[in-house]
Amino acid sequence: AGGPLQLLEIIRKEGAVLRAILTTHHHWDHARGNEELAQLFPGLRVFGADERIGALTHKVTHGQELTFGAIRVRCLFTPCHTSGHMCYFMWEDDSPDAPALFSGDTLFVGGCGQFFEGTAEQMHTNLTQILGTLPEDTKIFCGHECTVRNLKFALKVEPENEMVKEKLAWAKQRDDEDLPTVPSTLQEEFLYNPFLRVTEEPVQRFTGRTDPVEVLRTLRSQRDNFKKPKERPNPQAMLAFDWGLFGPFLDKK
Repeated sequence: AGGPLQLLEIIRKEGAVLRAILTTHHHWDHARGNEELAQLFPGLRVFGADERIGALTHKVTHGQELTFGAIRVRCLFTPCHTSGHMCYFMWEDDSPDAPALFSGDTLFVGGCGQFFEGTAEQMHTNLTQILGTLPEDTKIFCGHECTVRNLKFALKVEPENEMVKEKLAWAKQRDDEDLPTVPSTLQEEFLYNPFLRVTEEPVQRFTGRTDPVEVLRTLRSQRDNFKKPKERPNPQAMLAFDWGLFGPFLDKK
């Protein structure tokens, strides 16, 4: 959430050249900064699947493959959180490193994205047929650090699941030390992420459903209502404060 300036600092430190941006979806906390970067880097290519993405230059489609030097990218269309959500699966041929999935707000560590513009059917397809079939060592780089909260919900769903307990304890410690919990691996997610475990008996028992889509629908609705923090300020307003966007108004006092 540091915006373009933080990215420029990383690029400078790494000695990298910014040639392209892969945007998962149009929400401001994922695409904010595209226009500014496009102005700073003439000819910058901005890839995405939704016309609402700022500074978009290249519209991509499901299964399309892109190449950046040695890096290969497969575009995976996962509509639901938004109708134009695209995930990006990346690997390098002949590399010993595991491939990576940039999953935006579709698949999180221990959770999945809210169904803002889509259905449980769509999310079920996304998780079982599109993302769930990737190599199990794939590293999952999601768009937010909401791991602790996701796993607290996972523990409510499966109180006996030892993997959930272990991962939650680990995530809390990482949080306390201000360290990231991302990435995880796809193989791990299947062990503790309830949204990938819709065919497991304890998850079905929790939801009172057996049809996988209905289990998923019920899980998401329960997650949406899970211990909502009381009277918290609007998160967008808080971020606006963090980013100094209210500066012009506050100065007028």
